[in-house]
Amino acid sequence: MPSQPARRHHGRVPDRPPAAAPLPQRARSSYQHAGDGVPMPRIAMSYALRRLPLPVPNRRDLVALPLVLVLFFIISHAGRQMVAPYQLGQQLAISLSPLALPAYGLYTVLRMLAALVVSLVFTIVYAWLAAHNRYAERVLIPALDILQSVPVLGYLSITVTGFIALFPGSLWGVQMAVIFAVFTGQAWNMAFALYQGMKTLPRDLQEAATLYRLNAWQRFWKLELPFAMPGLLWNTMMSMSGGWFMVVASEAITVSGQTVTVPGIGSYIARAIAARDLGAIGWAIFAMVIIILLYDTLLFRPIVAWADKFKFEMTASGVAPTSFVLDFLRRTRFIKLLGSAPRALWELSLWLSPRVGRTAAPSPRLRRYGDGVFFAALLVFAAWALVTLLHVLPRDFGWPLVGHVLWLGLLTGFKVIVLVALSALVWVPIGVWIGLRPTWAAKVQPLAQFLAAFPANLLFPLFVLGIVRWHLDVDLFTAPLMILGSMWYVLFSVVGAASAIPTDMREAAQNLGLKGWLLWKRLYLPGVFPGFVTGAITASGGAWNASIVAEVVSWGDKTLVANGLGAYISQATSAGKGADIALGVGVMCLYVTVVNRVFWRRLYDLAIRRVRLD
Repeated sequence: MPSQPARRHHGRVPDRPPAAAPLPQRARSSYQHAGDGVPMPRIAMSYALRRLPLPVPNRRDLVALPLVLVLFFIISHAGRQMVAPYQLGQQLAISLSPLALPAYGLYTVLRMLAALVVSLVFTIVYAWLAAHNRYAERVLIPALDILQSVPVLGYLSITVTGFIALFPGSLWGVQMAVIFAVFTGQAWNMAFALYQGMKTLPRDLQEAATLYRLNAWQRFWKLELPFAMPGLLWNTMMSMSGGWFMVVASEAITVSGQTVTVPGIGSYIARAIAARDLGAIGWAIFAMVIIILLYDTLLFRPIVAWADKFKFEMTASGVAPTSFVLDFLRRTRFIKLLGSAPRALWELSLWLSPRVGRTAAPSPRLRRYGDGVFFAALLVFAAWALVTLLHVLPRDFGWPLVGHVLWLGLLTGFKVIVLVALSALVWVPIGVWIGLRPTWAAKVQPLAQFLAAFPANLLFPLFVLGIVRWHLDVDLFTAPLMILGSMWYVLFSVVGAASAIPTDMREAAQNLGLKGWLLWKRLYLPGVFPGFVTGAITASGGAWNASIVAEVVSWGDKTLVANGLGAYISQATSAGKGADIALGVGVMCLYVTVVNRVFWRRLYDLAIRRVRLD
């Protein structure tokens, strides 16, 4: 039968896609609008399930399936051990035997992975709201500055007793407190990274999404998240490594004169430092190396290789990252079939997501009215907060103590500024060099993760012994401990930004003969500038947070205290002085917010307005 002439569809789409090979009659599925005349496929779920072939496992499945089952068994067994009966005040025995480290390491990694999942969910929701609603942006981004500046001890002093009260008679409450503490060390950096990626999205891609009338759900998953993926992935790895600092600080914490510990690498390190056992510290470092290599090989390296397809470029890159684990899984049959489930869920979400209609932009008059209401509400809140502080501070603390704490904050702030500047001078060139070379990035990745995860507590013996033996200045020589755990934010952010520089732009610079400083000025530095600002903001907040640990160092019975806001908060936490903790945390939040608003946020706006891949 001759083919019928094509019909014109007014606002409708044909029953089959314009493909070269037509679908069978039974396989035809309806199509959903993404816009006028733009078909979006919708799976006929019942047909797909009926036609789904039964997988025949191959040799790789015979290796992968038992490993997956063993992994689930280990996780379930560890989960049961982590919710054992517990009463507040009960002291859990922490063994310094190396044989206990495998179990302790498993407990710590499970807490960190649980916190990472929560951080990802928080990042997606928080960053999307901040990037798409300008009123929410003016509240959420300053709030993010404040949240990242609140020290982990400030969170734990409030949340430990609350979580224990939620789960009485169970260790689960303490586990939740530790997971929450690790979450506070992971989420802010990831939220900043995703927000930065969404705000620097090229305008031509935004116009294409508008032209195809993608709704918010489709725009995020098909455009915004893939574009931000390289930077978000490297910042996620940094957050995972930075979580080790929170683990060490939270698995053994003294709150209100009472020590709360849970089995893990962090509590093992704290016990080894208290016992001055160098052998146990060496075993802890060895266990950390093995753990980081394992989750880098099994988790992050496959994700880096998979995410390379999201790189924004017009030509294929010469060298792509690889992972033998990802290649192995792609050659399986049963595991690969399980991996197709997200695609089915995506098609189902398209079917359920609403269509996009043609909506007119709000009028300038309405926007000015909304801005006026918003700023009026902010002014009222700021006036109320100022009046409350002027009433509470002299009554509860007295102005001399408030002035002393402000002076301590200035001392710590000066250290943070100098340390972040020095780390930028060192790590920006190195990060660009690594990010432009995927082969070297794959080699350096586990080493960088280990160095970022290395707890500063393990260096306390060297610093304490050196300062005491040579009578060195405590304020000067304990300052490097503040940046050891946070300078890696700069490196990881710059590596992610450099790896996202399109290959065609690099080839164009090469064809134009750009070399030396001119190449850095015209391509490399502008290309990594948004990522550098994100890393510098989080590094600054991390240094403020680390000052609590770095300004009070101990080894056995020797304790050295530096002058600074971190030492004030640490001593107040150990003594259980809630009012002093609140004063110290409030002053730290004030300084971090002011510095971010006055300096870093202006650089961030410059990156969004002028340094983009447009």
